[in-house]
Amino acid sequence: MKNAFLCAVVVVLSCGFVLGQATEKVLYSFLGPSAGDGDEPVARLVVDDAGNLYGTTRLGGSVEAPVCDNYGCGTVFEVSPNQDGTWTENIIYTFCANNTGYSCPDGAEPMAGLVLDAAGNLYGTTSSGGSEPCPTNSVGCGTVFELSPPSLPGGAWTHTVLYNFCTSYPICPDGDNPQGDLIFDTFGNLYGTTLTGGANSVGTVFQLTPGPGGWTEAVLYSFCSVRPGNGCMDGASPYAGPSLDSSGNLYGTTEWGGTKNGYGGGLVYKLSRGEGGWAESVVHAFPDATYPFAVVSFDRKGNLYSTFAGQNDGGAFRTAIDSGKTYYLSFDNSDGIGPHAGLLIDPTNNRLYGTASSGADGFGSVLMIADENITVLHSFLGGSDGAYPEAAVTADRSRHLYGTTGAGGTGSCYAGGCGVVFEITP
Repeated sequence: MKNAFLCAVVVVLSCGFVLGQATEKVLYSFLGPSAGDGDEPVARLVVDDAGNLYGTTRLGGSVEAPVCDNYGCGTVFEVSPNQDGTWTENIIYTFCANNTGYSCPDGAEPMAGLVLDAAGNLYGTTSSGGSEPCPTNSVGCGTVFELSPPSLPGGAWTHTVLYNFCTSYPICPDGDNPQGDLIFDTFGNLYGTTLTGGANSVGTVFQLTPGPGGWTEAVLYSFCSVRPGNGCMDGASPYAGPSLDSSGNLYGTTEWGGTKNGYGGGLVYKLSRGEGGWAESVVHAFPDATYPFAVVSFDRKGNLYSTFAGQNDGGAFRTAIDSGKTYYLSFDNSDGIGPHAGLLIDPTNNRLYGTASSGADGFGSVLMIADENITVLHSFLGGSDGAYPEAAVTADRSRHLYGTTGAGGTGSCYAGGCGVVFEITP
């Protein structure tokens, strides 16, 4: 099924670029916890003005934390370019380091990417850990954290927990298990989602507001608040973080819910601010077994773009805001299977860039979509070049794409590799 899909695709990138014959280069191969390094980078990278890349690994960092089964509880890393064309990796924070107990008050297992503010501070979430007891995870229900850069080169970054989820044990009305990326608004507030927790235990959209006494969390919406029987007409299980449109509305996806019986194949939701608080509406409900896991992106007309992992091999979709119609572009095994990440939009050349977590040559791919045609820019071979990309790609001012794979590379990590940071060059 390849329906009409692309019209005028615009936004997200500030510089247009075209990738024809693309070349993949591995910038760094992770070595795993036995080397004090990261393992399983499954989140989107962020790039600063100097061209440094920042990201997280779900595991790795330290084998001294038995709470993470000696795989390590995750890291935050930096990969920096050198003048000779090589890149250097530096672990700037290790979660639950040297903890011989069964708790990680600083957080554990970050699944999301990072967001960067104007001062160079990094913000992110951990899917578990924290100082609060948790009914679903003995390590904790997750945190929101900040990492501040050192005042002198080579110094240590300062880690601060901004919020611990599940402050009302044994229930978690404030959320549990955040896995999506955070986003800032123009006032410095942070927005995110939790996969579980909330009033109905199937996820939330939350806001963190800075103040003189620290950050305050507010749940903007608890999913499954519209329930015919046991279903969730308004959606359930948001893996991805929200996106803000130009009017301050929040949009995102949920893995399931949305159809008449409330189970369904997931949906795109909208949260709008009103006098009585935030109200949710369903923008589009997907057929059964569609599974939209990814963040949405906007064009200048406000149309939405993202991916879905189900319906055979998965694919991409566009929802037209003016008509409310949704158009699908299906992948097949030659393109890639099961995309879990959102799409990067080129505002100049009407092109989309994304990843498929498997398929192609068996280990995933980087894709370009233009004029309803899918071009494979790189098929991962499962060896030193990486395997199984689950995160979206990002771009720098030099018109290069950057991303991660959760496995592959030259590290062992039980023979499947510990993952890589890669670059796609025009």
